[in-house]
Amino acid sequence: MFSIPGTPPVSITPAAEAQIRRLMEQGNKQGLRIGLKKGGCAGMEYTMEYVDSIDPHDAVVEQNGARILIAPTAQMFLFGTEIDYETSLLESGFRFRNPNVVDACGCGESIRFADP
Repeated sequence: MFSIPGTPPVSITPAAEAQIRRLMEQGNKQGLRIGLKKGGCAGMEYTMEYVDSIDPHDAVVEQNGARILIAPTAQMFLFGTEIDYETSLLESGFRFRNPNVVDACGCGESIRFADP
């Protein structure tokens, strides 16, 4: 895992924490796994899925009963990301404030990272 000892790889806001806990309880799941896949107009998209068991290669971030698992292939791209949950009149959902993103599409659904 790409991390600084004693510092979680991602941070979770209280709103995201509450929503993650709700989702875990509703589905009786172990947590939510965050990953990345190719797609969208900017090149990459975030993925989220319920998990029944924790993969030993996942990075695990637990906060007040909320558990995020970071897929191994996404760990270096998500380091330093803040995960939030926002609700407005028209929509609600998780928001990723990722310092590693260099570009995003207009709708915010896909992202691009700097070329290595």
